[in-house]
Amino acid sequence: MEYHDSERAKELAARARAFVDEVVIPRERELEGGETVAAETIADLREEARERDIYCPQISEAYGGMGEAFRDVLPVFEEAGRSLLGAPAMRVDAPDEGNMHTLEIAGTEAQKDEWLKPLVAGEIRSAFSMTEPRQGGGADPKLIRTTARREGDEWVIDGHKWWITNGSEADFLITLARTDPDEHPYEGCSLIVVPAGTPGLEIERDIPHMGDDVTSMVHSEVFYDGVRVPAENLLGAEGAGFSIAQQRLGPARLTHCMRYSGMAQRALGVAKAYTSDREAFGGRVAEKQGPRFAVADAETRLHAARTMVRHAARQISRGEQARVEVSMCKVFTANVVQDAIDTALQLCGASGVGKDLPIADFYENVRQFRIVDGPDEVHRRVIARDAFEEVDEAELERLPQF
Repeated sequence: MEYHDSERAKELAARARAFVDEVVIPRERELEGGETVAAETIADLREEARERDIYCPQISEAYGGMGEAFRDVLPVFEEAGRSLLGAPAMRVDAPDEGNMHTLEIAGTEAQKDEWLKPLVAGEIRSAFSMTEPRQGGGADPKLIRTTARREGDEWVIDGHKWWITNGSEADFLITLARTDPDEHPYEGCSLIVVPAGTPGLEIERDIPHMGDDVTSMVHSEVFYDGVRVPAENLLGAEGAGFSIAQQRLGPARLTHCMRYSGMAQRALGVAKAYTSDREAFGGRVAEKQGPRFAVADAETRLHAARTMVRHAARQISRGEQARVEVSMCKVFTANVVQDAIDTALQLCGASGVGKDLPIADFYENVRQFRIVDGPDEVHRRVIARDAFEEVDEAELERLPQF
Protein backbone atom coordinates (compact mmCIF):
# COMPACT_ATOMS: atom_id res chain seq x y z
CA MET A 1 0.00 0.00 0.00
CA GLU A 2 1.42 3.39 -0.99
CA TYR A 3 0.65 6.42 1.14
CA HIS A 4 3.21 8.84 -0.29
CA ASP A 5 5.27 8.61 2.88
CA SER A 6 8.64 10.30 2.60
CA GLU A 7 11.80 8.24 2.40
CA ARG A 8 12.58 9.29 5.95
CA ALA A 9 9.16 8.09 7.13
CA LYS A 10 9.71 4.73 5.43
CA GLU A 11 13.15 4.41 7.00
CA LEU A 12 11.81 5.17 10.48
CA ALA A 13 8.89 2.78 10.02
CA ALA A 14 11.20 -0.04 8.89
CA ARG A 15 13.44 0.55 11.90
CA ALA A 16 10.42 0.54 14.24
CA ARG A 17 8.99 -2.60 12.65
CA ALA A 18 12.28 -4.44 13.09
CA PHE A 19 12.48 -3.31 16.71
CA VAL A 20 8.94 -4.50 17.46
CA ASP A 21 9.41 -7.84 15.65
CA GLU A 22 12.87 -8.63 16.97
CA VAL A 23 12.76 -7.20 20.48
CA VAL A 24 9.31 -6.14 21.69
CA ILE A 25 7.13 -9.07 20.63
CA PRO A 26 9.55 -11.68 22.02
CA ARG A 27 9.42 -9.87 25.39
CA GLU A 28 5.63 -9.67 25.11
CA ARG A 29 5.48 -13.44 24.63
CA GLU A 30 7.36 -13.98 27.88
CA LEU A 31 4.32 -12.66 29.76
CA GLU A 32 1.70 -15.04 31.05
CA GLY A 33 -1.85 -14.29 29.96
CA GLY A 34 -3.28 -11.50 32.13
CA GLU A 35 0.16 -10.62 33.55
CA THR A 36 1.25 -6.99 33.87
CA VAL A 37 4.63 -6.09 32.41
CA ALA A 38 7.32 -5.15 34.92
CA ALA A 39 8.72 -1.62 34.96
CA GLU A 40 12.19 -3.11 34.54
CA THR A 41 11.12 -4.70 31.25
CA ILE A 42 9.93 -1.35 29.88
CA ALA A 43 13.19 0.27 31.00
CA ASP A 44 15.20 -2.44 29.19
CA LEU A 45 13.11 -1.99 26.03
CA ARG A 46 13.69 1.75 26.12
CA GLU A 47 17.43 1.26 26.28
CA GLU A 48 17.23 -1.00 23.24
CA ALA A 49 15.08 1.58 21.44
CA ARG A 50 17.75 4.22 22.10
CA GLU A 51 20.46 1.94 20.76
CA ARG A 52 18.41 1.33 17.62
CA ASP A 53 17.79 5.06 17.20
CA ILE A 54 14.02 4.82 17.41
CA TYR A 55 13.36 6.41 20.80
CA CYS A 56 10.97 9.38 21.09
CA PRO A 57 11.25 10.46 17.43
CA GLN A 58 8.50 13.10 17.73
CA ILE A 59 10.26 15.46 20.17
CA SER A 60 13.07 17.89 19.37
CA GLU A 61 16.65 16.79 19.90
CA ALA A 62 17.15 19.69 22.32
CA TYR A 63 14.84 17.94 24.79
CA GLY A 64 16.01 14.36 24.26
CA GLY A 65 14.04 13.23 21.21
CA MET A 66 15.02 12.69 17.59
CA GLY A 67 13.47 15.85 16.12
CA GLU A 68 11.55 14.16 13.30
CA ALA A 69 8.69 15.84 11.44
CA PHE A 70 5.19 14.97 12.65
CA ARG A 71 4.16 13.57 9.27
CA ASP A 72 7.23 11.31 9.18
CA VAL A 73 6.70 9.79 12.64
CA LEU A 74 3.10 8.69 12.08
CA PRO A 75 4.12 5.30 10.62
CA VAL A 76 6.28 4.77 13.72
CA PHE A 77 3.18 5.07 15.90
CA GLU A 78 1.48 2.41 13.80
CA GLU A 79 4.41 0.01 14.14
CA ALA A 80 4.51 0.69 17.89
CA GLY A 81 0.81 -0.19 18.16
CA ARG A 82 1.44 -3.75 17.00
CA SER A 83 2.28 -4.63 20.60
CA LEU A 84 0.93 -3.12 23.81
CA LEU A 85 4.57 -2.78 24.87
CA GLY A 86 5.65 -0.99 21.69
CA ALA A 87 4.45 2.52 22.49
CA PRO A 88 5.97 2.75 26.00
CA ALA A 89 9.17 1.16 24.69
CA MET A 90 9.63 3.85 22.00
CA ARG A 91 8.25 6.61 24.27
CA VAL A 92 5.32 7.33 21.99
CA ASP A 93 2.77 6.32 24.62
CA ALA A 94 -0.25 8.29 25.81
CA PRO A 95 -0.72 10.44 27.79
CA ASP A 96 2.98 11.28 28.19
CA GLU A 97 3.47 11.72 24.44
CA GLY A 98 0.74 14.36 24.23
CA ASN A 99 2.00 16.10 27.36
CA MET A 100 5.50 16.25 25.90
CA HIS A 101 4.03 17.92 22.83
CA THR A 102 2.10 20.37 25.03
CA LEU A 103 5.18 21.35 27.01
CA GLU A 104 7.24 21.70 23.86
CA ILE A 105 4.80 24.08 22.16
CA ALA A 106 3.70 26.12 25.21
CA GLY A 107 6.26 25.71 27.96
CA THR A 108 8.95 28.15 29.03
CA GLU A 109 12.56 26.99 28.91
CA ALA A 110 12.49 26.62 32.68
CA GLN A 111 9.37 24.43 32.46
CA LYS A 112 10.97 22.35 29.72
CA ASP A 113 14.08 21.83 31.82
CA GLU A 114 12.06 20.85 34.88
CA TRP A 115 9.40 18.66 33.29
CA LEU A 116 9.87 18.02 29.57
CA LYS A 117 13.44 16.73 29.53
CA PRO A 118 12.95 14.18 32.34
CA LEU A 119 9.60 13.18 30.83
CA VAL A 120 11.23 12.45 27.46
CA ALA A 121 13.98 10.53 29.24
CA GLY A 122 11.38 8.32 30.94
CA GLU A 123 12.51 9.42 34.38
CA ILE A 124 9.06 10.77 35.34
CA ARG A 125 5.41 10.36 34.29
CA SER A 126 2.63 12.85 33.67
CA ALA A 127 -1.15 13.30 33.45
CA PHE A 128 -3.48 15.63 31.56
CA SER A 129 -6.13 16.64 34.07
CA MET A 130 -9.11 17.86 32.06
CA THR A 131 -12.16 15.59 32.32
CA GLU A 132 -14.70 16.17 35.11
CA PRO A 133 -17.66 14.13 36.39
CA ARG A 134 -21.38 14.69 35.92
CA GLN A 135 -22.13 18.21 34.68
CA GLY A 136 -18.50 19.27 34.84
CA GLY A 137 -17.16 18.79 31.32
CA GLY A 138 -16.58 15.30 30.03
CA ALA A 139 -17.71 15.13 26.43
CA ASP A 140 -18.54 18.85 26.64
CA PRO A 141 -15.50 20.55 28.22
CA LYS A 142 -17.22 23.95 28.09
CA LEU A 143 -18.96 22.84 31.28
CA ILE A 144 -15.70 22.69 33.21
CA ARG A 145 -16.07 23.76 36.85
CA THR A 146 -12.56 23.51 38.27
CA THR A 147 -11.32 27.01 39.09
CA ALA A 148 -7.94 28.64 39.59
CA ARG A 149 -7.72 32.10 41.12
CA ARG A 150 -4.61 34.24 41.37
CA GLU A 151 -3.49 35.18 44.88
CA GLY A 152 -0.24 37.11 44.82
CA ASP A 153 2.41 34.95 43.21
CA GLU A 154 0.36 31.75 43.43
CA TRP A 155 -2.56 30.02 41.72
CA VAL A 156 -5.15 28.47 44.04
CA ILE A 157 -7.01 25.57 42.42
CA ASP A 158 -10.28 23.97 43.51
CA GLY A 159 -12.12 21.25 41.62
CA HIS A 160 -12.91 17.63 40.92
CA LYS A 161 -11.47 15.61 38.02
CA TRP A 162 -11.83 12.01 36.99
CA TRP A 163 -10.69 9.49 34.38
CA ILE A 164 -7.30 11.18 34.58
CA THR A 165 -4.90 8.77 32.92
CA ASN A 166 -1.75 8.17 35.00
CA GLY A 167 -3.34 10.33 37.74
CA SER A 168 -2.06 8.37 40.72
CA GLU A 169 1.31 7.62 39.12
CA ALA A 170 2.07 11.01 37.61
CA ASP A 171 4.87 13.22 38.88
CA PHE A 172 2.92 16.23 37.63
CA LEU A 173 -0.54 16.96 36.25
CA ILE A 174 -1.24 19.51 33.52
CA THR A 175 -4.53 20.87 34.84
CA LEU A 176 -7.22 22.73 32.89
CA ALA A 177 -9.07 25.22 35.10
CA ARG A 178 -11.23 28.33 34.73
CA THR A 179 -9.12 31.37 35.52
CA ASP A 180 -11.72 33.93 34.40
CA PRO A 181 -15.30 32.89 35.27
CA ASP A 182 -16.73 35.88 33.39
CA GLU A 183 -15.28 34.76 30.05
CA HIS A 184 -16.53 31.97 27.80
CA PRO A 185 -14.58 28.82 28.75
CA TYR A 186 -12.77 28.89 25.43
CA GLU A 187 -11.20 32.21 26.48
CA GLY A 188 -11.40 31.86 30.25
CA CYS A 189 -9.54 28.61 30.94
CA SER A 190 -5.83 28.08 31.48
CA LEU A 191 -3.38 25.20 31.84
CA ILE A 192 -1.41 24.99 35.08
CA VAL A 193 1.23 22.44 36.02
CA VAL A 194 0.56 20.86 39.43
CA PRO A 195 3.36 18.68 40.87
CA ALA A 196 2.33 15.47 42.60
CA GLY A 197 2.35 15.76 46.37
CA THR A 198 1.25 19.39 46.39
CA PRO A 199 -0.88 19.96 49.54
CA GLY A 200 -4.58 19.79 48.72
CA LEU A 201 -4.08 17.53 45.69
CA GLU A 202 -5.84 14.29 46.59
CA ILE A 203 -5.95 11.12 44.51
CA GLU A 204 -9.30 9.72 45.59
CA ARG A 205 -8.99 6.38 43.79
CA ASP A 206 -8.00 4.56 40.63
CA ILE A 207 -11.23 3.77 38.79
CA PRO A 208 -11.67 0.04 37.99
CA HIS A 209 -11.99 -0.32 34.24
CA MET A 210 -11.86 -2.63 31.25
CA GLY A 211 -8.55 -3.30 29.51
CA ASP A 212 -4.97 -2.07 30.00
CA ASP A 213 -4.06 -5.18 32.02
CA VAL A 214 -0.72 -5.64 30.27
CA THR A 215 0.66 -2.14 30.87
CA SER A 216 -1.43 -1.49 34.02
CA MET A 217 -2.51 1.98 32.94
CA VAL A 218 -4.58 3.67 35.65
CA HIS A 219 -7.33 6.27 35.37
CA SER A 220 -7.83 8.27 38.54
CA GLU A 221 -10.38 10.41 40.33
CA VAL A 222 -8.67 13.55 41.63
CA PHE A 223 -9.69 16.37 43.99
CA TYR A 224 -8.14 19.84 44.19
CA ASP A 225 -8.81 21.48 47.56
CA GLY A 226 -7.09 24.84 47.79
CA VAL A 227 -4.10 23.56 45.84
CA ARG A 228 -1.44 26.28 45.69
CA VAL A 229 1.25 26.35 43.01
CA PRO A 230 3.63 29.14 41.91
CA ALA A 231 2.36 31.59 39.31
CA GLU A 232 5.15 30.48 36.96
CA ASN A 233 3.48 27.06 36.70
CA LEU A 234 1.02 28.61 34.23
CA LEU A 235 1.58 26.81 30.93
CA GLY A 236 1.31 29.27 28.06
CA ALA A 237 -0.74 32.45 28.26
CA GLU A 238 -3.55 32.97 30.75
CA GLY A 239 -6.86 32.16 29.04
CA ALA A 240 -5.18 30.08 26.32
CA GLY A 241 -5.92 26.70 27.91
CA PHE A 242 -8.40 25.50 25.31
CA SER A 243 -6.31 26.75 22.42
CA ILE A 244 -3.25 24.88 23.67
CA ALA A 245 -5.31 21.80 24.48
CA GLN A 246 -6.61 21.77 20.90
CA GLN A 247 -3.05 21.94 19.59
CA ARG A 248 -2.35 18.92 21.77
CA LEU A 249 -5.48 16.93 21.02
CA GLY A 250 -5.48 17.21 17.23
CA PRO A 251 -2.13 15.49 16.65
CA ALA A 252 -2.75 13.17 19.63
CA ARG A 253 -5.96 11.89 18.04
CA LEU A 254 -4.06 11.04 14.87
CA THR A 255 -1.30 9.27 16.78
CA HIS A 256 -3.99 7.29 18.62
CA CYS A 257 -5.44 6.33 15.24
CA MET A 258 -2.09 5.03 14.07
CA ARG A 259 -1.34 3.10 17.25
CA TYR A 260 -4.72 1.39 17.07
CA SER A 261 -4.43 0.67 13.34
CA GLY A 262 -1.15 -1.10 14.11
CA MET A 263 -2.96 -3.07 16.79
CA ALA A 264 -5.67 -4.06 14.30
CA GLN A 265 -3.09 -5.03 11.68
CA ARG A 266 -1.30 -7.32 14.14
CA ALA A 267 -4.62 -8.88 15.17
CA LEU A 268 -5.45 -9.62 11.54
CA GLY A 269 -1.96 -11.02 11.01
CA VAL A 270 -2.45 -13.43 13.92
CA ALA A 271 -5.89 -14.41 12.58
CA LYS A 272 -4.54 -15.02 9.07
CA ALA A 273 -1.78 -17.25 10.45
CA TYR A 274 -4.24 -19.10 12.69
CA THR A 275 -6.83 -19.75 9.97
CA SER A 276 -4.11 -20.77 7.51
CA ASP A 277 -2.98 -23.48 9.93
CA ARG A 278 -6.38 -24.68 11.21
CA GLU A 279 -8.38 -27.29 9.30
CA ALA A 280 -12.15 -27.69 9.53
CA PHE A 281 -14.94 -28.97 7.28
CA GLY A 282 -12.68 -30.49 4.67
CA GLY A 283 -10.03 -27.80 4.31
CA ARG A 284 -8.12 -24.98 5.90
CA VAL A 285 -10.28 -22.25 7.43
CA ALA A 286 -8.36 -19.59 5.47
CA GLU A 287 -9.55 -21.19 2.22
CA LYS A 288 -13.22 -20.59 3.07
CA GLN A 289 -14.92 -17.62 1.44
CA GLY A 290 -16.42 -16.24 4.66
CA PRO A 291 -13.10 -15.70 6.51
CA ARG A 292 -11.37 -14.46 3.35
CA PHE A 293 -14.06 -11.86 2.67
CA ALA A 294 -14.09 -10.75 6.32
CA VAL A 295 -10.33 -10.12 6.21
CA ALA A 296 -10.64 -8.41 2.82
CA ASP A 297 -13.23 -5.99 4.20
CA ALA A 298 -11.12 -5.26 7.28
CA GLU A 299 -7.99 -4.63 5.20
CA THR A 300 -9.89 -2.32 2.86
CA ARG A 301 -11.26 -0.19 5.65
CA LEU A 302 -7.87 -0.05 7.42
CA HIS A 303 -6.32 1.21 4.18
CA ALA A 304 -8.94 3.95 4.00
CA ALA A 305 -8.31 4.90 7.64
CA ARG A 306 -4.54 5.15 7.14
CA THR A 307 -5.04 7.34 4.10
CA MET A 308 -7.42 9.66 5.97
CA VAL A 309 -4.96 10.05 8.84
CA ARG A 310 -2.12 10.97 6.52
CA HIS A 311 -4.30 13.54 4.77
CA ALA A 312 -5.14 15.23 8.08
CA ALA A 313 -1.50 15.04 9.16
CA ARG A 314 -0.41 16.87 6.03
CA GLN A 315 -2.84 19.66 6.88
CA ILE A 316 -1.55 19.91 10.45
CA SER A 317 2.03 19.94 9.17
CA ARG A 318 1.08 22.97 7.04
CA GLY A 319 -0.11 24.78 10.15
CA GLU A 320 -3.82 24.13 9.67
CA GLN A 321 -6.05 23.02 12.55
CA ALA A 322 -7.86 20.40 10.40
CA ARG A 323 -10.47 19.97 13.11
CA VAL A 324 -13.13 18.43 10.87
CA GLU A 325 -10.67 16.13 9.14
CA VAL A 326 -9.26 15.00 12.49
CA SER A 327 -12.78 14.26 13.74
CA MET A 328 -13.45 12.24 10.59
CA CYS A 329 -10.25 10.26 11.18
CA LYS A 330 -11.02 9.68 14.84
CA VAL A 331 -14.59 8.42 14.48
CA PHE A 332 -13.91 6.36 11.36
CA THR A 333 -10.69 4.75 12.58
CA ALA A 334 -12.09 3.97 16.03
CA ASN A 335 -14.89 1.94 14.49
CA VAL A 336 -12.71 0.35 11.81
CA VAL A 337 -10.10 -0.93 14.26
CA GLN A 338 -12.74 -2.19 16.67
CA ASP A 339 -14.42 -4.15 13.89
CA ALA A 340 -11.09 -5.49 12.61
CA ILE A 341 -10.03 -6.78 16.02
CA ASP A 342 -13.48 -8.24 16.60
CA THR A 343 -13.17 -10.04 13.24
CA ALA A 344 -9.75 -11.39 14.18
CA LEU A 345 -11.04 -12.66 17.51
CA GLN A 346 -13.99 -14.39 15.83
CA LEU A 347 -11.74 -16.09 13.28
CA CYS A 348 -9.53 -17.45 16.05
CA GLY A 349 -12.50 -18.82 18.01
CA ALA A 350 -11.72 -19.94 21.55
CA SER A 351 -8.03 -19.16 21.01
CA GLY A 352 -9.03 -15.57 20.31
CA VAL A 353 -10.78 -15.34 23.67
CA GLY A 354 -7.83 -16.89 25.48
CA LYS A 355 -4.81 -14.79 26.38
CA ASP A 356 -2.15 -17.02 24.87
CA LEU A 357 -2.65 -14.77 21.83
CA PRO A 358 -2.60 -10.95 22.04
CA ILE A 359 -6.05 -10.50 20.47
CA ALA A 360 -8.06 -10.67 23.71
CA ASP A 361 -5.96 -7.90 25.26
CA PHE A 362 -6.32 -5.87 22.06
CA TYR A 363 -10.08 -6.41 22.17
CA GLU A 364 -10.36 -5.11 25.73
CA ASN A 365 -8.25 -2.06 24.90
CA VAL A 366 -9.77 -1.07 21.57
CA ARG A 367 -13.30 -0.45 22.85
CA GLN A 368 -12.21 2.58 24.83
CA PHE A 369 -10.98 4.29 21.67
CA ARG A 370 -14.55 5.16 20.66
CA ILE A 371 -14.78 7.20 23.90
CA VAL A 372 -11.33 8.58 24.78
CA ASP A 373 -10.21 11.79 23.06
CA GLY A 374 -13.85 12.55 22.32
CA PRO A 375 -16.66 9.99 21.90
CA ASP A 376 -18.00 9.12 18.45
CA GLU A 377 -21.03 11.34 18.99
CA VAL A 378 -18.95 14.46 19.67
CA HIS A 379 -16.88 13.99 16.53
CA ARG A 380 -19.97 13.32 14.43
CA ARG A 381 -21.41 16.55 15.80
CA VAL A 382 -18.32 18.44 14.64
CA ILE A 383 -18.56 16.89 11.18
CA ALA A 384 -22.30 17.49 10.90
CA ARG A 385 -22.01 21.10 12.02
CA ASP A 386 -19.51 21.72 9.25
CA ALA A 387 -21.61 19.83 6.72
CA PHE A 388 -24.69 21.97 7.43
CA GLU A 389 -22.82 25.27 7.78
CA GLU A 390 -23.66 26.28 4.24
CA VAL A 391 -26.92 25.21 2.65
CA ASP A 392 -27.20 25.76 -1.11
CA GLU A 393 -30.00 28.30 -1.60
CA ALA A 394 -30.47 27.17 -5.21
CA GLU A 395 -31.11 23.64 -4.02
CA LEU A 396 -33.67 24.95 -1.55
CA GLU A 397 -35.51 26.67 -4.38
CA ARG A 398 -35.59 23.44 -6.38
CA LEU A 399 -37.26 21.51 -3.58
CA PRO A 400 -40.87 20.54 -4.30
CA GLN A 401 -43.42 22.73 -2.58
CA PHE A 402 -46.26 21.07 -0.73
